[in-house]
Amino acid sequence: MTAEPSSALDALRRYTLHESPTGDRRALAALADVLDADAARAGFDTARVSHPSGDHLVWTIPARGVPGDPVLLLTHYDTVWPVGTLSGMPWSVDGDTIRGPGVYDTKAGIVALLAAAAHVERQQAPHPEIRVVVVADEEIGSPTATGLVRAEATRARAVLGLEPPHPGGDLKTGRRGSTRVRIEVTGVEAHAALDPDAGVNAIDELVDQLVRVRALVAGRPVLLNTGTVTGGGRTNVVAGEAHADLGLRFTDPENEDAVLTGLRSLHPVRDRARLTTRLLSHRPTWRPDEAGAHLLDRIVGIAAGLGQRLAGHPADGAADTNTTGALGRPTIDGLAPPGGGAHARQEWVSAAGIGARSDLLAALLTMI
Repeated sequence: MTAEPSSALDALRRYTLHESPTGDRRALAALADVLDADAARAGFDTARVSHPSGDHLVWTIPARGVPGDPVLLLTHYDTVWPVGTLSGMPWSVDGDTIRGPGVYDTKAGIVALLAAAAHVERQQAPHPEIRVVVVADEEIGSPTATGLVRAEATRARAVLGLEPPHPGGDLKTGRRGSTRVRIEVTGVEAHAALDPDAGVNAIDELVDQLVRVRALVAGRPVLLNTGTVTGGGRTNVVAGEAHADLGLRFTDPENEDAVLTGLRSLHPVRDRARLTTRLLSHRPTWRPDEAGAHLLDRIVGIAAGLGQRLAGHPADGAADTNTTGALGRPTIDGLAPPGGGAHARQEWVSAAGIGARSDLLAALLTMI
C-alpha cells in the first residue's frame, strides 16, 4: 500500500482542521502553506498563481525516463463550508468512516495524490512529467482558474480529475455543462406615490426578463435554477437596481450554445431600463469521446491488475474536467477516494478507499 493508514489519516485531519471556504483568502492561504509543504516533501516543485480571492497551486515533478507531454492532475482545496463549520460538524473517525467538512470533496483526494507521488519518487520509478493544479475557487465554477486549467491541458497527454467518484467508486467519463449567469437591470428611481411615472422599476423589468429566460429553456434538456434575486430597497421608492443569478446545466453543446446566445440577446422591455447579461463562470459540456474511452480502458486495466474493479460513466455535476474534456484532451474524473454526502452535513469518506486510490494513482503515474 502506498499510503500508510496512520499518515494518511493524519494528513487528512490536518487539512480538514484548516477550514478553507471559497473566497476566504486568509483561510485558503493557511491551508495552501500546509499543502505546499507536504507537496515539497512528496517530491514536487511548488509554485503559485496568485489571485486576490485565493492562490492556485501548481506542483511539478520532472519526467524520469519517459519523454513527451506531462500527465495533468486536477483537484481543489476550497470547500463549500464556512469557517466555524467544524464546531457542529467535527472531524471524526468511526471504523472506515471519516467525517468532516471537505473530507470527501475533496481533501482526501489530495491526500491520496501526495501519497502516490511520494511512493513513485521513493521507488525511483520511470514516469512522465507530473503536473498538478490545485484550484482555489472550484466550488463556484473556477472563474479565476479556468484559464490556467485550459493552458495546462493543451500540452497534457492525459488529464486525471481528483473529484469524488460515482457512488461505489466508479469513474466519470463526461459531465453536464454548467454556467452561472447574472442578469443585471438598472432602472430609474422615483417616489412610488408622488411621481411613479418618472421611474422605471428594475425589479419589474427583471421579473419580465426571468419569464423570457424560462421560455428560452422550455422544451430543451436544460436545467435552470434561479439561485438569487436581489433588488430595490424601499416600498416607497421605485426600484432602481435589481439582479438575478442563474444556474444552468446542459447535456449537449448545441442547446448550450442556443441558450447562451439567447441570454446574450436579451433586451429591455421598458424604455429607459438598461440590461446587461454576464457570465460569472462557464464550464462547457463534456461529452464522452473516443480519447476518453481509450483512457478509461487503460485505467480499468491497470486497476484490475491491482485487484480493483472499476467502470466509468458520465456525471451530472460539473468540475474543471469539463474544460479539459471539452477541449478534446483524454480526460477521466472521479479518482478521489469513495465516500458520500458531498456538500451535505453527512459528508464522509472511506479510510480504506484512500489507500486503494493512492495505489491506483501511483500505478497511473507510472503507466499512463
